[in-house]
Order: sequence, then structure tokens, then C-alpha cells
Amino acid sequence: MRVRTMASVAVSACVALVACACGPEKTKADTEGKPSQSAPSTRADETSATPSAPSRTEKPSVEPTGDRPAPRTQAGAIQRYEQYLHALGREDIDTVCEVAGPGAKKAQDEGLGPCTSTFAVVFQMISPVQKKALRTATVDPQRIIVRTPDKIDMPAEAVRASVTFSESELGNSTLEYLKNDWYITD
Repeated sequence: MRVRTMASVAVSACVALVACACGPEKTKADTEGKPSQSAPSTRADETSATPSAPSRTEKPSVEPTGDRPAPRTQAGAIQRYEQYLHALGREDIDTVCEVAGPGAKKAQDEGLGPCTSTFAVVFQMISPVQKKALRTATVDPQRIIVRTPDKIDMPAEAVRASVTFSESELGNSTLEYLKNDWYITD
């Protein structure tokens, strides 16, 4: 049995719970029938070398490309994990739990609470300096581990930020391509 950090256990629990409990985020533009301008890029050949921080007044959509599937590429997985890291730094529970849904469900099945309550505790464990660093964190594609085309490991050492995160602080995450998008499953 491997020892898991509080954050990785919480991520696993919250990911599954939110995926089941939380649907796609609706913006005012969505409800008025106008196209949303917050859909992330679908660049399959690039990684986020220069991330841009979202404005505080506009939350990015958790929908990757609207009705189209997210790219089933390493770059797509990295983009999705960066979306999760940035949301973790902003304490954006909806996005965190949407991306981590399958893993959060596993953790909840193992006895942890729902994603939203578990991550509320995780947010308190992250210092303000770490939160700020997570908002612009990127992933080094040379440090990820591709197990299969549908399963990629994101070790803590792959996260590039103004603060260094250890495995005990951030944990290691596994992303799997499920239902046309990348989700944290462990």
C-alpha cells in the first residue's frame, strides 16, 4: 500500500465527487445564447510555455472546446492539468472538482467526503505564496510519464512555478482520457 499525501487523497476524492455532482459551468453568455469567449485553446502541438493568468472577474470555462472533444494528446493532458493547477491556486472549487472528478469519486468511495468539502480543507493547507505560484504554473513535458496514449502521469517534479512543490505538498497525479477529455483519476 503506498502512502498518499493529504492533497493527492483529497484530489482523488474530489475529482470523482465533483464529476458526478457538478455539471459544466454556465456563464452569463451561455444562458443568453451568446458564445462564451472563455474556452481554452486546443493547440495539440504546443504546451503552455507562457501562461496567462485569468482575470478575477471572468472564470475560465471548464468545457475544453464546447461540443468538440479535447485533444487526445500529451499537450492536451498538460493543458488540462495546468487548468487544474491554476484553479487550485484561485480556489476555484468548480473547476478543481470537475477536472479531478473520477479521482475524487474513488477517494469518496474509500471514505473521504465529497470533493467540495475535501478541497475546502486542501485550500486551507496551501499557503498564499503557493496559491499565487499555482495560478501561473506550467508543466514540463519532458518530466511527464506517458503510460499509454490515454493515461499520463504528472509528477510533482514536472510542475514549474515560482515556488518548488514537493511530492508531499502537491502529490503526483494520473490523468486519463475519458468521455472526450482528460481527468485526474489518481
